[in-house]
Amino acid sequence: MKKFFNKCTRKFHRWIAIPTIIIIPIAVISKFSGSGTEHLPLQIEQLQSILMLLLVISGSYLYLVPYITKWNRNRSKKSNAQPKTIKHPA
Repeated sequence: MKKFFNKCTRKFHRWIAIPTIIIIPIAVISKFSGSGTEHLPLQIEQLQSILMLLLVISGSYLYLVPYITKWNRNRSKKSNAQPKTIKHPA
């Protein structure tokens, strides 16, 4: 299940990045060109904000996955390496 979630998150992150890469330069160009009265419609600005938020969340998860995996691996190694108590007959 975890592998499936990681794979889906990677695909989602890639597909969200494409429209974000397109919208951000358009927004920057439209803000700094012209008389200043021509801006992108509010819906596109909101879409840009939502896409950026989704990119940050999914990117943060993808960035932390190796560290979380390493932490879990070390934790399981420590629990398996605990010495087992041997009961001696009295």
